[in-house]
Amino acid sequence: MVNTAGPSRLLLAIESSCDETAAAVVREDGCVLSSIVASQHEFHLEWGGVVPEIASRAHVQRILPVIQAALKAADCTTSQLAAVAVTTEPGLVGSLLVGLTAAKTIAMGLGIPLVTVNHVEAHIYACGMGRPDSIYPCVGFVVSGGHTNLYDCRSASECQLIGGTTDDAAGEAFDKVARILGLPYPGGPSVQKAALAGDPRRFKMPRPLLHSGRLDFSFSGLKTAVLYAARGVPGPAQLTETPPDRVADLAAAFQAAAVDVLVEKCRLALQQLQYRRLCVGGGVAANQAFRNQLTAMATRLKIDLQIAPMELCTDNAAMAAIAWEHLAAGRIASLDADVLPGLVRHDFRNQKT
Repeated sequence: MVNTAGPSRLLLAIESSCDETAAAVVREDGCVLSSIVASQHEFHLEWGGVVPEIASRAHVQRILPVIQAALKAADCTTSQLAAVAVTTEPGLVGSLLVGLTAAKTIAMGLGIPLVTVNHVEAHIYACGMGRPDSIYPCVGFVVSGGHTNLYDCRSASECQLIGGTTDDAAGEAFDKVARILGLPYPGGPSVQKAALAGDPRRFKMPRPLLHSGRLDFSFSGLKTAVLYAARGVPGPAQLTETPPDRVADLAAAFQAAAVDVLVEKCRLALQQLQYRRLCVGGGVAANQAFRNQLTAMATRLKIDLQIAPMELCTDNAAMAAIAWEHLAAGRIASLDADVLPGLVRHDFRNQKT
């Protein structure tokens, strides 16, 4: 039987939803004893984005060493673990299966509970890690390479999707724009760095759906506008090298347009739900221009803004500490649990103001 007494219970958390192989050991009081993340950026650099087959093979190679490193860094043995948590949705099916298989094996071998975790709920939960009080209820915003989703969050496990992207996720758009401009993958840091030296006013960029009154996003048209401006033509053209003097200004113009849309949709969601707290997580939440503009908006509207710490913005296993909430509520998974790679969409496209 698992010892349920005292604050020293330990949770092993595993994350493998996309291209980061991660494991963490988290104490029941929320203290992160270790967090190990093995990046795959070098494997996907040539392709300018994540290749699912490459990602899943890399997870197979790295999952056990990463778990062992997390246990060692936490000075923890498997006998001290009270449960094992693993991300099972959403994500790449092959990647998710690697993590779930490892977690099931550990749970079965040690006779401890298995807890399944929703990746996007964990990103929102990360905003409150280390706080003495609850962040719920709130507007939750997960903005990353795979997600640009707004949620009505009543609790850690009650997150209702209220808006999302109709095409590219914001982080995906950053990656594609970086490729257009000849900047290295991953695109988020590359575009942000290039934009520092650029003039965002040189190129006029669209801000899709900015004044639609709805909570959905679209970045495909913005990405195409960057492509046309980069080639110096008003329409599709043969791809050639972007003139160097255009790169910084285009990066700045794209980033400014994308950030304007992201921040305005957050403001609209707060207005519609009448919440006074906004929690933002995901890789794009590490973008400094985005963080600055969110902070300015929150200050102006007197909103409690909680952005995940930098180290918890990109994919990591520490945020799977949300599993303690599930354990407290008795939500334990069976050993025949499966992955759910797709994200359930609600019909938010016909929302009225």
